Amino acid sequence: MNTACIAGLDVGSALVKAVILQDGELLSFSITPAGGHFGRAADKVLQEALEKAQRSISDVAVMGAGGLGVSFVSHPFTKITEISCQSRGAHHLLPTVRTLIEVGNQTSRVIKVTSKGKVADSVASDKCAAGSGRVLQIIAKVLKVNQQEMGTLSLKSGHPAKFTTGCAVFLETEAISRVAEGTPEEDIIAGLHRALGSRIAGMAQRMRIEKDVAVTGGGAKDMGLVKTLEKILKVDLLVPDEPLITGAIGAALIAAERMPV
Repeated sequence: MNTACIAGLDVGSALVKAVILQDGELLSFSITPAGGHFGRAADKVLQEALEKAQRSISDVAVMGAGGLGVSFVSHPFTKITEISCQSRGAHHLLPTVRTLIEVGNQTSRVIKVTSKGKVADSVASDKCAAGSGRVLQIIAKVLKVNQQEMGTLSLKSGHPAKFTTGCAVFLETEAISRVAEGTPEEDIIAGLHRALGSRIAGMAQRMRIEKDVAVTGGGAKDMGLVKTLEKILKVDLLVPDEPLITGAIGAALIAAERMPV
């Protein structure tokens, strides 16, 4: 059996993701919290992915990596920009995608994707957490709910709360006020989704989105946010089966394409 494979790493601020591919097929993936130790997390997640694929590091022909903590990767790798990783990975999983909305922990991006999976244009949110998935974590702590439950709760809302600010700090303050007023948690979460969705949709509309449109990143796991974006943008959104690994897949594929023949 030919065991040669390619690996991809996405070393994000909150999560580190690794994938193992062979002949364009995903053999395995692994995801672990960064925990402030990018190098340690990258080593761990790569080893886990290799074990799941029944491969060893000696079987890896080439490895691509991108993300905030990419410089801490201990194995030889090809460095790939984050937006290129996302674009290529999303195209590999969903070839019809022409606009990609990535809702990450630190920032949200809207990327125009070519028919070959390259970046045609992109725009990113500012550094404020109110424009990224980080705000979901903040409000989950305020409400003392599991972040994984927020999407389901949001969909039960009949009267989304109104948030008047675009700043994460003041969003947190407003959420605390809504709790004190007795506003149901599902209405607070739905209002948060509307506030975050409006910011992301504003970026997408400035880019003149083209179908098909996909969502990746941690925000794509929040169905309440996805449904809110669909309503605002008036489009059906595609979500990969595992929306956290598109960057790692893209890193692996681009690194392989750059290998000398």
